[in-house]
Amino acid sequence: MPAITTNDLKNGITLELDNGLFQVVEFQHVKPGKGGAFVRTKLRNLKNGNVFDRTFNAGIRVEQAMLDKKDMQFLYRDGDDYVFMDTQSYDQTNVPPVALGDAADYLVEQAIAQIAFHNDEIVSVEIPASVELNISETEPGIQGDRVSGARKPATLETGKVIQVPLFVNIGDRVRVDTRSGDYMTRV
Repeated sequence: MPAITTNDLKNGITLELDNGLFQVVEFQHVKPGKGGAFVRTKLRNLKNGNVFDRTFNAGIRVEQAMLDKKDMQFLYRDGDDYVFMDTQSYDQTNVPPVALGDAADYLVEQAIAQIAFHNDEIVSVEIPASVELNISETEPGIQGDRVSGARKPATLETGKVIQVPLFVNIGDRVRVDTRSGDYMTRV
């Protein structure tokens, strides 16, 4: 494991600390008027997804975890697990829903995801920032109801419910932001 200093931290970097693997969500280098500089960070535990704050003295060394990332294609669900196929070697891997987190709400068959491994254990799954999905269920838009910015609930083909504008109907294909779960546009 390469050791880096807290001055070299960047968003998205993975650290191996004394009690597990953590991803840097955000960081801030602080140099107060008196006293030594320090780095204030927000870290996400890759095991359970919890986010917490931690402060490091500036310049101390921390271990950077080396992750092996592979592009894998989602094939199907097998019970609770999700089955992915390596696009290079065609090996299949079962991924538990805990490792997927919110990404499970946007996965459809044949979707490509980037899966990160650490010591042959899946630590995270990254999907594109936006995906295109079909609307499977929603109330029909009422003729003449043209209130600006009005929204209604709609169920995506994956089962996730999002808020969409009144003009979106069943069968429409929409682009959804996977980071926030918000409707972006009709495709």
